[in-house]
Amino acid sequence: MDKMPKWADVLLIPLISVVLALLVSGLVVALIGESPVRAMEVMVRGAFGSAYGWGYTLYYATNFIFTGLAVAVAFHARMFNIGGEGQAAIGGLGVAVILLGVAWPHWTIALLAAIAFSALFGAAWAAIPAYLQAKRGSHIVITTIMFNYIAASLLVYLLVNVFRVPGSMAPESGRFAEPAHLPSASDFAGFLGFPASAPLNISFFIALLACVFVWVLIWRTRLGYEIRSFGHSETAAVYAGINPTRIIMISMLISGGLAGMMAINVVMGEAERLVLDFVEGAGFVGIAVALMGRSHPVGVVLAALLFGALYQGGAELQFEMPAISREMVVVIQALVILFTGALDNMVRMPMERLFLALRPRGAVGAEANPVPTSPVEPHEPPKVDPQGSDR
Repeated sequence: MDKMPKWADVLLIPLISVVLALLVSGLVVALIGESPVRAMEVMVRGAFGSAYGWGYTLYYATNFIFTGLAVAVAFHARMFNIGGEGQAAIGGLGVAVILLGVAWPHWTIALLAAIAFSALFGAAWAAIPAYLQAKRGSHIVITTIMFNYIAASLLVYLLVNVFRVPGSMAPESGRFAEPAHLPSASDFAGFLGFPASAPLNISFFIALLACVFVWVLIWRTRLGYEIRSFGHSETAAVYAGINPTRIIMISMLISGGLAGMMAINVVMGEAERLVLDFVEGAGFVGIAVALMGRSHPVGVVLAALLFGALYQGGAELQFEMPAISREMVVVIQALVILFTGALDNMVRMPMERLFLALRPRGAVGAEANPVPTSPVEPHEPPKVDPQGSDR
């Protein structure tokens, strides 16, 4: 039996962790001479107080949903994929290749192609570390970190020498054709007040569909059962006939593909061209999102929304309270990551003891000494005749 209810694990513990992080953040803000209450009010109003703020909050959350799902899928196979930065960058390269290379008649067709190529390029970039893990025993953390830097260098080279517009000094590609531009929030939800400047676009719904895909994959398919079994115990999985190489490769390919799809939101939806450093740390934030969301799609969405609010609210905080610098906003974000990730047990262990203490004594005793549901028949040894053969 679990030590505490599922709802406490999924909702209560992350909520307590966030509250503790905000309390410590308020103390830091007070130490520099600013009002923590006013700072919190500015952040909440900046993230949720207007359609403009919602547009940016959901835009950031879309990025974090993709990268959070990518990390979550790898987590279920007990792999720590921290290569989301590089996989998303190469996914953006895939988007640029297909949208610049083909004249698309409508954004719906272009979107399908961008989804396929971003996922394909991201999965291909994750396939190399996956192969090294499965066949050579190279640790997935080390190889994915290395491939982040390789992807960044490769993208710089291609933007300067291949995709750069002739005569321009900016390391970016040309703009995609008008038919390939995704509808923004002002186009499909203008009645809600979203302005044209809000970067939220149709890829937000693609992220939600990706959540449904991951839920079905992990909890409703045989492959998902094999991934979870492998993650719980590789030895037991091998004994059951599950091929470790196959699971490692498939899990990392799916993970890399999801990270690569983040480029749809930024490259195709917001920038409408391939630019340098468009990932902006979303791959690393995805790790915290997956941890806080307990690697479940619903939890990932909620955690992504929180970090989207922190990003947008932090930007407004810098604007309205100049004494709070960008570095201070990063400190607040880091505290949330610290409490929801590294210090998770600081909240979890006391909560487990509390729920065990609140559990009825009879239930605890029954769990510790289960009563058989049917009587166990005594085992009678076989009778042997004097000649030594069984009767």
